Amino acid sequence: MYYLVAVLPDRIQAEAAYSALEKEGLPMNQVAILGRGYKSADEYGLIDPNEEARKQAKFMSYWLVPFGFFGGFIFNVISGLDTFPWAGALGNHLIGGLLGAIAGGMGSVLAGGGVGLNVGGGDALPYRNRLNAGKYLVVVNGPETLTLSATKILRPFNPENLQGYADTKSQVY
Repeated sequence: MYYLVAVLPDRIQAEAAYSALEKEGLPMNQVAILGRGYKSADEYGLIDPNEEARKQAKFMSYWLVPFGFFGGFIFNVISGLDTFPWAGALGNHLIGGLLGAIAGGMGSVLAGGGVGLNVGGGDALPYRNRLNAGKYLVVVNGPETLTLSATKILRPFNPENLQGYADTKSQVY
């Protein structure tokens, strides 16, 4: 599956581009306009980078928190720290494990959330920003031949950006 995204400055140009695609006989169920009065980024399925960052942080916490607990516990056993004399040896080991688990949770938020925010959205964030600025997107999805012919049709409209993408996740090898 291939995608072609054209960024147009106003609704009139977006509608004109849509009409030109329709006039050339492209299947209109594979063409969409995104913007005010049309589909939103969420309705079309553009990834929200903040949501992806939360998912990545949650996923990383599943293994970083237990790893942190065991790491803190073992560190306390090996080092023989007696930070809280009232807790005894086992209590100090458990407190060390608890502190390690907290560190693992913080690591999942920083590493998972930060990485998810940087790479989770891909080009979705710039497109979302353009939609928020009042611009319109004309999106064509389908086989490569369809997106190539749509590129020829959309180029005369002088879009601010005309970008093609290959969805490698849906291809079968």
